[in-house]
Amino acid sequence: MARRPAFSGLPSANGGLLPSALHLLRLYFRLLGAQVRSQLAYPTAFALDALAAALVTGAEFSAFALVLPRFGGLNGWTLGEVALLYGLAELAFVLMDFLFGGFDAPNLSAHVRTGSFSTFLLRPVPLPVQVFGSDFALRRLTRVALAAGIALYGVSQVDVAWSAGDVLLLAGSVLGMIAFFGGLFVVGGTLTFWTVESVEAMNVMTYGGRTLISYPMSIYAEWLRKTFTYLIPAAFLSYFPVLHLLGRPLPDGLPGWAAYLSPIVGPLMLAAAFAFWRVGVRQYHGTGS
Repeated sequence: MARRPAFSGLPSANGGLLPSALHLLRLYFRLLGAQVRSQLAYPTAFALDALAAALVTGAEFSAFALVLPRFGGLNGWTLGEVALLYGLAELAFVLMDFLFGGFDAPNLSAHVRTGSFSTFLLRPVPLPVQVFGSDFALRRLTRVALAAGIALYGVSQVDVAWSAGDVLLLAGSVLGMIAFFGGLFVVGGTLTFWTVESVEAMNVMTYGGRTLISYPMSIYAEWLRKTFTYLIPAAFLSYFPVLHLLGRPLPDGLPGWAAYLSPIVGPLMLAAAFAFWRVGVRQYHGTGS
């Protein structure tokens, strides 16, 4: 199929080019606004969807919270400490899902299979902006609120003399997780340009990875912990920051500053994912229909 020219800017009032980030944000929020209006057109269905979304997180954590006190802890971690770890991971993942839902493999695969992805290439709007704005599920707000509540419960239960540095450490952890799992969504979506068979494998990496880092990594087998530390650096995202916050040493004799690497690890993953995305887009030839 014919390629549209690469987007290099938008015409400004004086005839020049206006590569304006502000203008792109306006376009993005207009796309989101259209989706929000369509979802709120049926308030009862929306309310039920929002409730169901919250029940997924609520049921999972409630079952764990009811069982854990009977065992006195989880490998030395109290319920409050695990709640902090779980809440941070869930909050970051749901916020990421808000932003990167359009890149999720099942969503992008549907556009590729039906040929609707070709319409993205023909519009005079940057392709990533369109994909970012193609899936925005407002019902996830209930999961955001619930995840934030779990994290705040954890914060209230841990014995930490909070400082500005501690708050920045956790904020950097959340931002790093958003970028990291967003990168996995982008990689999974890009693979659908070649095959849809990769979807389940990427779900293991994304949803399975989120579940894995929701609990202390010391409970896993050594090979699994080392895999998700040195091969797939998920341990740097939340486990190491929370360990450092609680005043506990990092495993394998790692230095304390490794706890601050989440805001670096996440964006590096995201940058690599978008480099792969550009390769995939160049290889896309449409469905032929």
